[in-house]
Amino acid sequence: MRNTTFGLLLLICVAALHADASQEAQLREFIQYKRSSSISYSIDEPRVRVTATSRILRAEYSVSDQAKLKAADKIPALPGQPLVDFSQYGGYVTVNKKNGRALFYYFVEAATDPAAKPLLLWLNGGPGCSSIGYGAMMELGPFRVNGDNKTLRRNMQAWNNVANVIFLESPAGVGFSYSNTTSDYDSCGDRRTADDAFVFLVNWLERFPEYKGRAFYISGESYGGHYVPQLAATILRHNMNNVTRTSVNLQGILVGNPLLDDDMNAKGRVDYLWSHGVISDESRANTAKNCKFDGSDGDACNDAALHDYADTDPYDIYRPVCIESLDGIFYPSSYMPGYDPCSNHHVQAYLNDPKVQKALHARETAWSHCTNLRLKILQGPMVHKDLNAKVSKITLLGWNDAPVSMVPTLKWLMEHKLPVWLFSGDFDSICPFTGTRYTIHDLGVTVTEPLRSWIAGKEVGGYVQGYTGGLVFATVRGAGHMVPYSEPERALILVSSFLKGMLPL
Repeated sequence: MRNTTFGLLLLICVAALHADASQEAQLREFIQYKRSSSISYSIDEPRVRVTATSRILRAEYSVSDQAKLKAADKIPALPGQPLVDFSQYGGYVTVNKKNGRALFYYFVEAATDPAAKPLLLWLNGGPGCSSIGYGAMMELGPFRVNGDNKTLRRNMQAWNNVANVIFLESPAGVGFSYSNTTSDYDSCGDRRTADDAFVFLVNWLERFPEYKGRAFYISGESYGGHYVPQLAATILRHNMNNVTRTSVNLQGILVGNPLLDDDMNAKGRVDYLWSHGVISDESRANTAKNCKFDGSDGDACNDAALHDYADTDPYDIYRPVCIESLDGIFYPSSYMPGYDPCSNHHVQAYLNDPKVQKALHARETAWSHCTNLRLKILQGPMVHKDLNAKVSKITLLGWNDAPVSMVPTLKWLMEHKLPVWLFSGDFDSICPFTGTRYTIHDLGVTVTEPLRSWIAGKEVGGYVQGYTGGLVFATVRGAGHMVPYSEPERALILVSSFLKGMLPL
């Protein structure tokens, strides 16, 4: 059974090279891959390789070099954008000079009074998906791509209304980020991703020294449930050890629809699907009888929450889906005001425009939303029967470490007094709020603020609960896996409350 499952995953990976994979599909395949592979992904303690990262930091640019790079990174305007008053920047920060590994960023200053507003870093998940394509262009960035694939419109609920926001393409090999050493693409993983993001941040603050000492927050979604806590732990450990000349003023983390614990997420999915009428009483009862969700279950339990979604979106189960017509035109299955399920196709076309890449100061490349992060297992000529095409070489990025659970890291962060906010769109069946609740239970916290509703406009925006240790959990009513995409106004209210350190009202 294990070999059959692994073979199926290979077909999925190959097909994804010929079609733009979504952040959500990337996560689902990654979870299945972890469960079907023979690699051991154990629960990891929140340790940080301070010495190794410090050696890299010694290769920082000089202050004068950084000043020149900042000026070169400024973006006068993106093609097709409306007029705006805030500044925006794009470019590369080298995180490993020896290997030529560089991460791409897009930075937008706050729309008003940027000097008085905090700095926030956004990380999309996957792993292997673009924070520019998703976060900046579809979710919380200042612009959205129009249906003509060439022009932009303002996102009035952008998060740069309340913060200065950095969108980071991470790790190298994702989006516009790259390495000149191809072996780097075979050795990705949680630890190096956190190390590289930390080196990026320290060097970025040298390039933008006015943000040194500014209140700093990290946010993200999906596999950001790994990225965000691990980067936070890296920052705190370096601050405590006084390793670098730049101390990062980290004030809190905010993660949406996070993958925090593989087993609890799987258990939560079964509960969610059953409670929403998607799987039968018999399927749920069979799962409850045979599955412990403690790492000891076999393939039958790995597939317990797999079912036929038909023509629905498992990451936003009640919203329209995008349909491709015979003439190659994409259109929504039904109309929902303010929501376009085909946005990813518009973004794909826009970010592959050479004029756009030049304006962003990105290397000209065939950009895609997600990059496959798997073991490098297929090389040489082969014919894929489903694609009916000969592939001369297939290179898959290897992901070498991914803890089963983020619970130890979250506990460590809370022990060190860092506020941790988790939120979930309640239409997501892949990383559902039920799974996050199970993980919160494993944290051993107690309730300090009883569950209550919070308001957006004149209706309930979701529900929120406070816990000991600075933990907050909020749901966003009517939102899917990408909350700022499906419910932008409610997402903005939530992040505003987070930055103020106050539960939404």
